[in-house]
Amino acid sequence: MSTKTKLRAAAVGGTADDVETAFYEALQRGDIEALMACWADDDEVFCVHPGGPRLVGTGAIRAAFEQMFANGAIHARPARVRKVESLASAVHNVLERVEVLTAQGPRHAFVLATNVYHKTAQGWHLVAHHASPGSAHEPDDDNNARQTLH
Repeated sequence: MSTKTKLRAAAVGGTADDVETAFYEALQRGDIEALMACWADDDEVFCVHPGGPRLVGTGAIRAAFEQMFANGAIHARPARVRKVESLASAVHNVLERVEVLTAQGPRHAFVLATNVYHKTAQGWHLVAHHASPGSAHEPDDDNNARQTLH
């Protein structure tokens, strides 16, 4: 699917996967309009950037991304996606591989993020994005580790 088709799918709802693809492509281009087309038009949508406060509503989310894009595009690529899907919602947990510039040149940081999508009459849209603080090391998917819930 071409980028133009994916962006059109995001603007009209597409699938949750289409919206996620469009979201990360917009980040990589620093395209605020394409990025905001992925979000649901709802006062209760929220976004948490690594180490940041909870941003509620599209106005706050737009302002934060505009500030980030003022420093250039965000070179984040999703990998190792885990999905929980139903008829009207989808939750994607992704490992974001983010290129950052350091004194030693470009390096990669790794961020775990959760993206939540809802299907409405207007199609699929992002309603929540929550990203953990980054790490210089790619985390393991250790399914054999002891599990402690909170």
